[in-house]
Amino acid sequence: MDMGLQGRVAVVTGSGRGIGKAALFALAREGARVVVTDISEQAVTQTQTELVTAGFDAIGVVADVCNAGQVEQLVANATEKFGGVDILVNNAGFTRDKYLAKMSATEWDSVVDTILKGAYLCTKAVLPSMMERQWGRIINISSRAHLGNPGQTNYAAAKAGLIGFTRALALEQGKFNITANAIAPGFIETELVKALPTYERLRDAALARNPVPRLGRPDDIADAIVYLSSDRAGYITGETLHVTGGRYSS
Repeated sequence: MDMGLQGRVAVVTGSGRGIGKAALFALAREGARVVVTDISEQAVTQTQTELVTAGFDAIGVVADVCNAGQVEQLVANATEKFGGVDILVNNAGFTRDKYLAKMSATEWDSVVDTILKGAYLCTKAVLPSMMERQWGRIINISSRAHLGNPGQTNYAAAKAGLIGFTRALALEQGKFNITANAIAPGFIETELVKALPTYERLRDAALARNPVPRLGRPDDIADAIVYLSSDRAGYITGETLHVTGGRYSS
């Protein structure tokens, strides 16, 4: 099935590993030219090398999505190489889990800023190119945690905020043929998740509650990203797609 992504330019934040990396490969397989960006230089270099070795058109840019200057340089590099940006996936984010009574301001700010301020800065930077082209796809990676998880007030608040951001953006940008949608993954087995000290407990809880009896894989989210990036999803905007194996509130 032709997804209409041949020659499109895609920037995926936090794409040195995990869901972001899987998204880059999925988009590249559909013919998109892709930009690897992450705060880790090593991760950017490795992923770009893997993409280029596989025969895909890719560049890598190290950037902190909370830094406006670095975000502007990221978009400038993408524009210089590929002529603009058609697809933005706001994927950068992480957890700093702790019950609120014990959570420091730094643990709150670091999570909320990366997820929400990062999405704001990156989206604002790519919109002029999309508006000029009269075509754009913005996909924000939220989480099933937007429904609330104990010990994740910072993460849940940020991911819920991302859904509100998505809906407002969809209303603003629809007239430019720019869609904005969110994806809310469930429990996805990534390198970072497997490294958590609570991984086994979280894994067992997810398996016990998932109607689909397996854990999520990065490719499950990447496939949803490809669809929402495509021409076939051109009449879908302001929506949140839950990719959770059927697990919602518990």
